[in-house]
Amino acid sequence: MAGLTAAAVAAVCFLAYQASANAPADLSVKPRTSGTAAPSVSPSGGPKQPAKDPLAVPADSGSGERVVYALSDRRVWLVDAQGKATRTFRVWPSTVDPLAGAYKVSSRSGSVQGSDGVPIEHVVRFATNEDVAIGFSAAVDGSTPSPDPARKTGGIRMKRADGDAMWTFAVIGAKVVVVP
Repeated sequence: MAGLTAAAVAAVCFLAYQASANAPADLSVKPRTSGTAAPSVSPSGGPKQPAKDPLAVPADSGSGERVVYALSDRRVWLVDAQGKATRTFRVWPSTVDPLAGAYKVSSRSGSVQGSDGVPIEHVVRFATNEDVAIGFSAAVDGSTPSPDPARKTGGIRMKRADGDAMWTFAVIGAKVVVVP
C-alpha cells in the first residue's frame, strides 16, 4: 500500500514539475499569434463566437437607471443611472412572457399568494400580456417551481435575496426594459 502511495505522489510531482517548466514566466502575457492563423471553428462548423459575459448589461437595453430582463438568458440586471449593473441574477419565468419593450413598474405587493398557491413576496408588476399581469416575485419558501403549462401565469420568480434587491430598486414608475 505504501508503495502505491509513493508511486502516486511521485507521478503527481513529476507532472507538476512538467507543467511549471512549460508555463510562461508571466501568466498575464497573452501568447502571440501569427497573422496567418486560421479562424477557430465551432463544433457546428461556423466561426467560433467570443464567449458572452453574463454580467454585461445587454447593449440594446436603453440607458439610465432601469431593470433589464433578458427573455432568452432568463437573467435580470439592476442598472444604475450611469448604465452600470449593480446586481444581476437568474430568474425562472412562468408561462406568459412580456413582449420585448420598455415598461414602468405599475404596482407592487409586499406579500400575496402566487397563482401556484405558494406564498410570494416583493411582487413588482410591470406588464400585461394575453390578459395576464406580469411581474417579478420571490417565493417565501425559496422555491422555484416549474409552472403548469396548462395555466396562463406571469410570475417571474427569483431567489429571496434577489427579490429583496428588486423590491428596493424597482419602485412605482421605475423603468423595466425587456429584451429578447
